[in-house]
Amino acid sequence: MDSIRRSLLGQLARLSAGAALIPLSSVASAGINSQPPRREGDPTKRYGMLIDLRQCIGCQACTVSCHIENDAPLGKFRTTVSQYEVEHQESGELATFMLPRLCNHCENPPCVPVCPVGATYQQQDGIVVVDSDRCVGCAYCVNACPYDARFINDRTQTADKCTFCAHRLEAGLLPACVESCVGGARIIGDMRDPESQISRMIAEHRDELMVLQPEKNTLPQVFYLAWTSASSRARSPSRWPWKSSTPTARRWVMNSMAIELLAPRYAIAWYPWAVQYFFLIAISYATLWLAAPALVFGKKAWLP
Repeated sequence: MDSIRRSLLGQLARLSAGAALIPLSSVASAGINSQPPRREGDPTKRYGMLIDLRQCIGCQACTVSCHIENDAPLGKFRTTVSQYEVEHQESGELATFMLPRLCNHCENPPCVPVCPVGATYQQQDGIVVVDSDRCVGCAYCVNACPYDARFINDRTQTADKCTFCAHRLEAGLLPACVESCVGGARIIGDMRDPESQISRMIAEHRDELMVLQPEKNTLPQVFYLAWTSASSRARSPSRWPWKSSTPTARRWVMNSMAIELLAPRYAIAWYPWAVQYFFLIAISYATLWLAAPALVFGKKAWLP
């Protein structure tokens, strides 16, 4: 046991010494400027995402993994899962409903033409990104986005958003949200490839697919599968301890794109439980942090 401890401490010392040689400015700039460098993208591809609402359980694994992968500022998210309670207007039955939200990487993105410096642009592969070196933080694109998918990064003072993890796609990896989805609800791929999974899913379920705010004519490239069936088969809640308000569907049409698809058949109530959720996550991490020394160094050395 003593030899294991000495070996571990020696490795930690070497890692610390190596980290001391890295300039802090390099670490900081790498972490806070997570928008990809300006590039044209592959013109032979057109990336899109399909979200199968039958598989989403609202675990927020995508939210957390995206936040870690892209080093988003505290309280800001490139993707998240909104949770609703839906009441069928005919039967009165209640059900839970999950709505993953992110940039829709539209074919006709309204955020691009409003940028006065050309910082927001669309790559040839369809991914909409922000050139952080050009962005002046005017927030015109933030206001132009009908999906509430953008924000101003407090640390860089530039626009920030989902990029489909373009840096991971270029390396042959899946986006963080897709890779971490426990239900396999998120599917990304090249829609110009008829053999890709997303192309096959679109062809198979074309009549069941929906997009957010189609009347905006932005041509979103994020598709939702089985919206109605997902909400109708969800388990009815018995009690909602985090419930704070129940705005009407009409009110939420002004604030959320999700209601436009459900309002004709359902009465919607939103439950902002993210604070409680991340509080529990923080408590879990703190518990693991305190327990780690006992697990690594042995019970006798750290516990009575």
